[in-house]
Amino acid sequence: MSSLPKLRVVGKTDRGLVRPGNEDYIHLDEANLVFAVCDGMGGHQAGEIASMTAAETLRAVFSAFAREILEDPRLALGRTLPYSADLLVKGVRLANRSVGLQAAANAELSGMGTTIVAVSFEADIAAIAHVGDSRAYRLSEQALEPLTSDHSWVAEMQKTHQLSESEANSLVGRNVITRALGVRETVEVDLCVTKVKVGDILLMCSDGLCGYADDDEIFRVARRSIQNIEQLADDLVQMANDRGGADNVSVIAIEVLAVSPSPLPEVAPITFPVETPEQLAAEVEWLGKFAAERLAPEKEPGDPPKPKAKGWLLFSILAALIVVSVLIFILVTK
Repeated sequence: MSSLPKLRVVGKTDRGLVRPGNEDYIHLDEANLVFAVCDGMGGHQAGEIASMTAAETLRAVFSAFAREILEDPRLALGRTLPYSADLLVKGVRLANRSVGLQAAANAELSGMGTTIVAVSFEADIAAIAHVGDSRAYRLSEQALEPLTSDHSWVAEMQKTHQLSESEANSLVGRNVITRALGVRETVEVDLCVTKVKVGDILLMCSDGLCGYADDDEIFRVARRSIQNIEQLADDLVQMANDRGGADNVSVIAIEVLAVSPSPLPEVAPITFPVETPEQLAAEVEWLGKFAAERLAPEKEPGDPPKPKAKGWLLFSILAALIVVSVLIFILVTK
């Protein structure tokens, strides 16, 4: 595994001026250099649970179980990737499975889901994986470069009918997304891998920002504070609220301070197809391991502490689902 770069990271999330709660969740794992914005949906706090579950699944994938997941042949992606990119795609898939299983096990959570845009760093590369319409950009003094393409009805209309951004944003139904975590058993995940250099700034946001301001407007505000990413993040959140604050808004700004040159390749945008039945079975098994690890007795004083996560005990549902799945399999194959 390659050495990790040095980064400065700021994350901001705000419920806005209209919504009663905040269903966005920002994931800042500075130990493993994995960051994500998740925008939950479902109401009655289900969206909050979905976005938090997705983020905490990433935490488990990149911390306690990273090597084992990388080496599990059942989860193989079918192509060679830098380890951080490989793990990121598998983490997003596992997040989809986790959110979906929780929704299936609890009627109050039925229909919940979440978007995700996640970035992991290694040496001089950043891997960006996403599902839905939360976005990632690269910011410079000259431009705001999109690193993701929305999975939404309006984005498809733009491609099909060659509409401008302003024309597309005027369409009714522009907030309808075509992909999200947790709404189907399987998920297609988009990935790209890009080289980064000292001074680069990556921005991630939920559609509480990019749904109410176009790229040019985001660039004009962000460029004013490009030397201070904390102010930059504050300014973008404030812009969303100045536009009416109709949605929750989240922003993560990541500044590259130092990198180690490497031969790791860039990867052009690619869509990984949905999982095979074998991969789905392996994912359920892994989620059971996550649940067991979280429910294990606390370690003795002096041992490294486990990261605590509000709501993580919902994973206990998965252990029961695994037992049920095994029983069904035995009955069907008799």
